[in-house]
Amino acid sequence: MTADIRKLIHAASFVPFTIHLADGGQLRVPTVDHVAVQPTGGRIFVFGEDERYDVVSALMITRVIVDREPATSDPSP
Repeated sequence: MTADIRKLIHAASFVPFTIHLADGGQLRVPTVDHVAVQPTGGRIFVFGEDERYDVVSALMITRVIVDREPATSDPSP
């Protein structure tokens, strides 16, 4: 799952996503500045408002849902 999150973070056009956890919790990642992955991939840091943050073990992530697709520059239908 860490590899998937890294791909989302480093995509040419960032797309907001939500991380779902084994305990039923959810962490929304609205911008690339709100998330970091530990170099070893063992933990994910999600930054919220008022300088709060959550640290999540990558093993506790059950799924990642992308909120919307990035806009394309192709005008064809």
